Amino acid sequence: MTLQLAQFVQLWGPPLVSGDEKVDLQVDLGAVCTDSRQLQPGDFFIPLRGDRFDGHTFLNQAVQLGAQAAVVATDWSHPLPPGLLHWRVDNTLWAYQQLATLHRRQLSSCVVAVTGSAGKTTTRELIKAALSPLGDVQATVSNNNNDIGVPLTLMGAHEHHAAIVVEMGMRGLGEIERLSRCAEPAIAVITNIGTAHIGRLGSRAAIAQAKCEITAALDPEGVVVIPAGDALLESALSGCWSGRIVRVALQGDIGVEGPDVAGLPAADPAAADLIGAYEPQQGVLSLEGLCFRCPLEGRHNARNLMLALAVAAELGVPLADLQAIQVDVPSGRNRRMSIGTLNLLDETYNASPEAVFAALDLLAQQPGRRFAVLGTMLELGSSSIELHQAVVSRAVELGLDGLVAVCSGKEAIAMESVAAPLERFALVESPEQAAESLNAWLQPGDTLLLKASRGVALERLIPLLKEP
Repeated sequence: MTLQLAQFVQLWGPPLVSGDEKVDLQVDLGAVCTDSRQLQPGDFFIPLRGDRFDGHTFLNQAVQLGAQAAVVATDWSHPLPPGLLHWRVDNTLWAYQQLATLHRRQLSSCVVAVTGSAGKTTTRELIKAALSPLGDVQATVSNNNNDIGVPLTLMGAHEHHAAIVVEMGMRGLGEIERLSRCAEPAIAVITNIGTAHIGRLGSRAAIAQAKCEITAALDPEGVVVIPAGDALLESALSGCWSGRIVRVALQGDIGVEGPDVAGLPAADPAAADLIGAYEPQQGVLSLEGLCFRCPLEGRHNARNLMLALAVAAELGVPLADLQAIQVDVPSGRNRRMSIGTLNLLDETYNASPEAVFAALDLLAQQPGRRFAVLGTMLELGSSSIELHQAVVSRAVELGLDGLVAVCSGKEAIAMESVAAPLERFALVESPEQAAESLNAWLQPGDTLLLKASRGVALERLIPLLKEP
């Protein structure tokens, strides 16, 4: 479905053009492009600004490549290319989001928005797979879950897409509200409320408030899908949403997972609309008389699957069609590898305390000897010391055969202070240094977990591991 100049006039008023005031407002525009390197003739150019670049410096290049029109920030005072059809706007990023909303409103596709402290990407991919019986599904790619990525996903959707699954991340209050107003979802999914970004927001209560901003532009006739039993989430949600809520849970989930300092309140089946039973040894989920093969390991991923199945049910997908559901997740998430006879659990993409706990619980279910490499968890603020101690304490509690901490500073001291009961422990400052201890410890048949925040780049360790 093509946008026309006349629709842009509704947003920003009449266009400006030097030397020619006659403009055909019924002209169809090409794609909306924010990168001049990828611009095609007829595209509409939006120059975005970043910390180290300003897209306005490429306006001349955009015109040379055939840009049909553009938006230009009101404070851009440099001369514009002759003949450039353009609109002056206060903020070009906001203009990009307005265009994405305009495009989204022309489509009949259902928009599903996903956020949460952990498991956003995995749940996004599970929802995409669960909705595939409806037809083609447009979904967020990679980590395009921010102010630029959400409109990018929406602008990539077309009439043939049955649904659009949009992941929404955040670093502070107000961000998810902007993304919700951009996407105008019909279904919102909140995977959990944890401690990721607690250094920026200060408390889990503030994190819950930020995540519940996903309802800011949610269709009043829509639905929020959440895990049951989290009082903090329920409280925050009640303050901003009066519509329908679907709650999911797994049997046996009453209580708190792990130490109180970092564990997520587990879903309470007594408060759930959908209740499943997970059998980790068989890797299956039983729900409403059906048996689903879990495509990803771990109880936490069985819960994520429950959220996806709830969304599918809302959109009329027969759950019986999803019993053999398959999903591809980006690298560094729930990826099992082999190095000779060494079993490697690659969770290197990112880490919050809740995600580390879930990964350690999955490791504990593996046969034979079990080792882990845990790296720094970022953006935890004043809670950082306590939370780094908590994940090592969990490793001790689970009886791991060895642990390498890739960490420095006060967090490193904190991790080392509770590691004494472990038979093997090493503290290093880089992924490369971790290889020395591991190559000395590991034996055939062992299982090794790698988990750290993105900034640690723990994947650099993988090629240095030797076949035991």
